[in-house]
Amino acid sequence: MHGNTLRRFCRGVIRRASETLVAVALATGASGGATAGDLESPDPGMSPAERGYWFLLNRPYFNSDFKEATFDELWTVWEEPARAEAEKADAATRRKLALSRYGLMELPGRGSSVPLQYVAAPGGGWVTNCFSCHGGKVAGRVIPGLPNSHVALENMREDLYRYLEKQGRLSELADSGMPGVPLGGSNGTTNSVIFGVALGSQRDLMLNFVPRKTFPKMLHHDHDAPAWWNVKHKKMLYVDGFAPKAHRALMPFLMLPQTGPEKFKAWEPDFKDILAYIESIEAPEYPFSIDRDLAARGQVAFNRVCAECHGTYGPGGEYPERNVDIEEVGTDPLRYQALTPLARGGHQISWFGEQGKQKVNQNPAGYVAPPLDGIWATGPYLHNGSVPTLWHLFHVDKRPIVWTRSEDGYDQVRVGIEVTELPDVPAEADLPVEKRRYFDTRLPGKSAAGHAFPEKLTEEEKTAVIEYLKTL
Repeated sequence: MHGNTLRRFCRGVIRRASETLVAVALATGASGGATAGDLESPDPGMSPAERGYWFLLNRPYFNSDFKEATFDELWTVWEEPARAEAEKADAATRRKLALSRYGLMELPGRGSSVPLQYVAAPGGGWVTNCFSCHGGKVAGRVIPGLPNSHVALENMREDLYRYLEKQGRLSELADSGMPGVPLGGSNGTTNSVIFGVALGSQRDLMLNFVPRKTFPKMLHHDHDAPAWWNVKHKKMLYVDGFAPKAHRALMPFLMLPQTGPEKFKAWEPDFKDILAYIESIEAPEYPFSIDRDLAARGQVAFNRVCAECHGTYGPGGEYPERNVDIEEVGTDPLRYQALTPLARGGHQISWFGEQGKQKVNQNPAGYVAPPLDGIWATGPYLHNGSVPTLWHLFHVDKRPIVWTRSEDGYDQVRVGIEVTELPDVPAEADLPVEKRRYFDTRLPGKSAAGHAFPEKLTEEEKTAVIEYLKTL
């Protein structure tokens, strides 16, 4: 990529990035597209949760990222041998290859060719939605609300750039004057918090767009999205638990320069319903066999060692929402360090925090121990997605240095995603798109260290606790 043009491109994509919806960083702004309210409305008989789900699948809050025809031609700029494979394939197989490359998936029963992570707009445009990060699949099953551990935003950004350059259409890439920000160093992760930092620095407290020439220090890191079905158990949001749970806290991704305060107010009812939908989601049940006697013994050990932070489950269960000191938990600190007390405080006094009514935690101790419902489905583990299975989580010294996952495989023995463990990234993986298939725990923000609490368990107890976690 040419230096000046690439910098212009990076600045352009950041204009459309967000805290929870980083897939908008793929935008070209080329397709026009619809805005919220241009399409049909949900059925008046729907419940708030049903309306929220409808909004996510059907209401575009941005201009189109690109047209479907563009998506179907991106294979023409792929590296070999991927390009040759796509060229020989029929249209249906080529679409599957593209979905896999970018971490997208079709939702069974939706009745649309648009992936779960997009909304169809007039004129064939695709508009990104919250499921880009919060809609994924496990063991081949697509589940809205599941973290998208396949998402590959950098793959899409690079391919889109090459395609538009080849077509002589680079002028479609907007220049907002904002600095380039990486979208994710490994497939399955995003740099979402930093988009919120960058976008928020261009707003006043009432969300008027105020472009500035300088930006706050941005500490880039990769992050794994949380499971939406556990939001119902929380009072505070985000891995450091700094923001009170409220519908406005879901809206920072709307901070596009063309989105003024009046649109935030107009879209508030939508996001009240979206929060209702998020809180209505139930964790998926473990689909494979469970040794119930072993799980019962595991529950006893879990309650002795793990419940203090992660809570208890079943009738009378309680979730303490404990914020664990960063030194005590020992996991990678970059996400914790990425938000300063000033940045957290800015949320409180802004429109998002209702001008101070929503009291934030400006100095959290560390990371919040999350609820564990549906944990079998949410691998890889830790906040940065560095640990592929529960077995690895319980065996600190056995965590792989480098690993790469299969598309749909599930490891029933170790409970988590199916991976190949490696001592290093293969030398032949020299292109960025190839390197991102490998999770390298030696890179900044990607450490698999910490959370050594399971070492208090015997080996037999570890096996039993993992069995118990399948039941949650």
